[in-house]
Amino acid sequence: MLINCPVCNGIKTARSRIKTEIIPYFGEVMETSVVCDICGYKHADVMAVDHKDPVRYEIEISEDRLSNRVVRSQSATVSIPELGIKVEPGPKSEGYISNIEGVLNRFQNGVKQSLILFQEDEAQKNAKNILKKLDKLLTGELKASLIIEDPFGQSNIVGLEVKKRPLTKEELANLKSSFNIIDSNNE
Repeated sequence: MLINCPVCNGIKTARSRIKTEIIPYFGEVMETSVVCDICGYKHADVMAVDHKDPVRYEIEISEDRLSNRVVRSQSATVSIPELGIKVEPGPKSEGYISNIEGVLNRFQNGVKQSLILFQEDEAQKNAKNILKKLDKLLTGELKASLIIEDPFGQSNIVGLEVKKRPLTKEELANLKSSFNIIDSNNE
C-alpha cells in the first residue's frame, strides 16, 4: 500500500506493509514496514500478537552460538551485564527478529553513535573499551551472557543451552516496559 512519507511528506511515495505470520517457538507476530522511494526513510517493527507470562532468557555468548535466533519485542530489556551495557524499551522501541551476532552488531552501532556524543575523555575511553569487548565476543575470544527480560513474555532466544525462567515480582517491578499501565483497582 502506498502512503504519504512521514519524513519528506512525499505524496504516496512510501510503501507500507503489514503482515502476520506464525513463527515456531514464538507464536503469531505482526511485521510492519515503511520504505520511502524518494528520501530513503525506512522503519520496520515486529510485534508479538500473543501475550504470555513475564520471562527471562539467558545464554552464554560464544562463537558457535552467534547464529542462535533472537526475538526482541518492543517491551523487552536486552543486556550484557559483564560489559555493563543494556537497552531498555522506550516510547519508540522497536521489536526485531535477529540472531545473537545481529544483537551484538546492534550494540556496536549504538556504542559507535555514542562516541560521537561523548566529549569527556573517560566516556570515550569506556565506549572504545566496550567496542573492543564486543569484537572479542564476535570472534569467540571473550564469553559473556546475553539476557532478555520481557514483562509480556513476547521475546525469545532459541537454543538448547538457553536458560529460561519466569521473572520474579521484584525483577518485574524494576523493568521498563515502554507501555503505560493504568491499574483501575487502585483508588
